[in-house]
Amino acid sequence: MSTLRALAKAQALAAGVAQPVATVRHLHLSDRPLVLVPLTMAGEANAPLAALVGDAPDAARLLIVPQPRNRDQRFAFAAELAGIVLPHLDSFRGDTEAVAVDRGRDVRHRYVDAPQLVVPNPAGVTFLRLFGRSTRFRRTDGDYPVHPAVPLLGRWLTFFAERAEHPGSSALLALTDALTLHWATGQSAVEDQHLPAVLGWLDPPPGLTGAQAAARAEDPARCPPAGPATDPEFDNRVLAPAIAAYADAADDEAARRAAYAELELALRGQLAPTWELVWRGLGLLAALPPGARVAGRWAGDRDAFTGHAEHVDSGGGPQPRRDGAVAAAVRLHRLERAAASYAVQRAYDDPLVMAEHRLTGEAFVGDVTLADPARVDDTGKRPVLRPRIQVVTTEPVAVPVGATLHSPARPGQKARVVFLTPAADGKTEVVLELSGGMGRGLTAPPGSVPEVGERLCLTTLSDGFLPAGSFPAPEETPWTHGGPPAAPVLPAPAPGPLAGPADGDPAEEWA
Repeated sequence: MSTLRALAKAQALAAGVAQPVATVRHLHLSDRPLVLVPLTMAGEANAPLAALVGDAPDAARLLIVPQPRNRDQRFAFAAELAGIVLPHLDSFRGDTEAVAVDRGRDVRHRYVDAPQLVVPNPAGVTFLRLFGRSTRFRRTDGDYPVHPAVPLLGRWLTFFAERAEHPGSSALLALTDALTLHWATGQSAVEDQHLPAVLGWLDPPPGLTGAQAAARAEDPARCPPAGPATDPEFDNRVLAPAIAAYADAADDEAARRAAYAELELALRGQLAPTWELVWRGLGLLAALPPGARVAGRWAGDRDAFTGHAEHVDSGGGPQPRRDGAVAAAVRLHRLERAAASYAVQRAYDDPLVMAEHRLTGEAFVGDVTLADPARVDDTGKRPVLRPRIQVVTTEPVAVPVGATLHSPARPGQKARVVFLTPAADGKTEVVLELSGGMGRGLTAPPGSVPEVGERLCLTTLSDGFLPAGSFPAPEETPWTHGGPPAAPVLPAPAPGPLAGPADGDPAEEWA
């Protein structure tokens, strides 16, 4: 936790309401997100119990599994969920746009928009990831086949779960993480995973402080858990008898319908409060203006969506259960690059985020007191424009002479530290030589060189291009790393309708 976030948490506790830690929204919000609030059965590995799904506050559809231990009912739930999710994804596969590649010598096409999934908390992301793993390898023929849409749903859920791991991606949002990225509450990080408590701090009811609203949210009778776990008291008092009544109905159609209706009513009562809170939280996020670089990151999500759609259309196989050595290294490298870029972009977009780097000495703010925009360096083979400016700051300058700095106001420009002169009044004079972002001539265009009196933020953080690493082809994986990966093998057909270790499901380390 950064110093400023810790301070904001202390201020939230003192003020009784969450404190902003961002001035702009650092994620994309779709005009038509698909909200999914799942519930799972306690004691069962990723056994779906129910879900509320829809792309509008008044368009919720309830899906339930009357007996989560029954394999047929679980995959019927998956097929029903696929009937909602897949058409929603396809609705974004209409218009495309041309994107220049290879320095304008070629073009590629991507969809102009992409779907966005929203779940209440990170546990919802985990549910989708595990549910995707348990469905994407299912067979659609042979013994005990599943609906053809089930494995396709699994592949798409896996895609979104993998995008959720990508720093800066907005394809799959855990709402509690999205909210606490922009506000600091007066509670712990663990408590921040409970959506009612977070919204209690952000928007407490009249007459209550954030702490009081969060304490009320801990009562499962007033605020049921935000999923996918259910409340043990609800399990014992309501859920278990309702499931037993459905099972006992057996062939009595009237009794079965009555038991199903009772179970449906109970599960809707558990899910509906969280459904309303999700849309309320999205409204709070939508009130923030988007950061300047959010659109660029969303373009990356659209690229990924387009690429996966093309992979599926071309008959490509499902994602492997485990990455090979080369694929794992490439993925880790890609995530590390994305994390570094995301951190810089957030700081460039948001003064509050940049303030954290100012505290660590990675950035400082000062006033331009001198400027020589026409300075030309003629010591080389040809003269080049190299203006110099002097910046005076009262903040610590923890960079050495010769270091290269950047300014969010002019991200394409570099500023090399030429002199550092501490003054007696606690100020520091920093002389900088500028390069880049001024065209190719010997005269700087207006506005490309900071003027005297301008307040300037300078940082060691760079939003420049990060080159990709070099990795061997998968077939060249050395024996020290397991050798070339084997071809994927689909699991054997399931021998029976009940779930269990011998039902042909892929072996998974669920814990």
